[in-house]
Amino acid sequence: MLKRLEATKVRLGEVDQELSSENIMKDLAKFKALSKERANLEPVVECYDQYLKFESDLKDAEVMMGDSDPEINAFGHEEHKRILEEEDKLIEKVKILLLPKDPNDDKNIIVEIRGAAGGDEGNIFAGDLFRMYVRYAEHQGWKVQMIEENISEAGGYSLVSFMIKGDSVYSKLKFESGAHRVQRVPKTEASGRIHTSTATVLVMPEMEDIEVEINMADVQVDTYRSQGAGGQNVNKTESAVRMTHKPTGVVVSCQTEKSQIQNREICMQMLRAKIYAKLQEEQEEKFGNERRLKVGTGERSEKIRTYNYPQNRVTDHRIGFTVQKLDRVMEGDLEEIIEALIHYDQEMKMLGEQQ
Repeated sequence: MLKRLEATKVRLGEVDQELSSENIMKDLAKFKALSKERANLEPVVECYDQYLKFESDLKDAEVMMGDSDPEINAFGHEEHKRILEEEDKLIEKVKILLLPKDPNDDKNIIVEIRGAAGGDEGNIFAGDLFRMYVRYAEHQGWKVQMIEENISEAGGYSLVSFMIKGDSVYSKLKFESGAHRVQRVPKTEASGRIHTSTATVLVMPEMEDIEVEINMADVQVDTYRSQGAGGQNVNKTESAVRMTHKPTGVVVSCQTEKSQIQNREICMQMLRAKIYAKLQEEQEEKFGNERRLKVGTGERSEKIRTYNYPQNRVTDHRIGFTVQKLDRVMEGDLEEIIEALIHYDQEMKMLGEQQ
């Protein structure tokens, strides 16, 4: 570990030297990549410098422990114990910082929520989940941009897709993909019986052109009039866009913007994200054993979490984590669950490195 830390410090020096060169601003892509690398290296180097200071302080404490003066001797023992405890905490922090970083962690995301089992109640629950994520995004200071919405007559959505933009959004919400189950008395149920319904969530990192190349000759583009409240501009022109990627069969659409050009741009963002997600899924199926070290599989059919209204309980089945505050969770108070998932994933990665 010390060799890796020393190498990281050397690399930070090299990055700083490159960033200070006169010609760096002529290559914005390189500047962006180096700045991102520096942001990842700096906290590791800060911990390494702190570790070296602890080692120096321990030697000073050992000298005091050998002093003939009882007070100095006692103080030396206290300092030695305190520094060792602080150093142990620092080493645990460093282990996490040195874990392989998900290259998508810093990215914005595209989220797609669909009402699944339960008919109208599944759609209503999809709307509840959408509201939950929007509230969480607001708490984090992130921005939400609507992409597509198919509103259900009974309330909620049969489908709603949106983008969340902000700092390290994917790192926080990447474990939300899967089937979310709700247990409650539906608004549509007169007899007061508890029903079980589900909605599926798909979280995809936003991809750039250079990361997922798409040959437009493989894409069928259709335009149509947006569906929504009558009389608005969006309904009077063919501004809505649907794109079909023929090689993969991936279909995306957007009708939220008044301009066809804007809807095309959003469709391309979604297309890149969905094709990337499809390729990732195929790759993970091929190397399934490695995937077991991560939190769940991200498949829509996998029931990852249950929201039990009568007991005010939320349970994440992948890690056996339960909180008795469903009312607060549905208002966007997701941090405790998200932190538990991140911590579990870190533990599994550390276990994998040890093996």
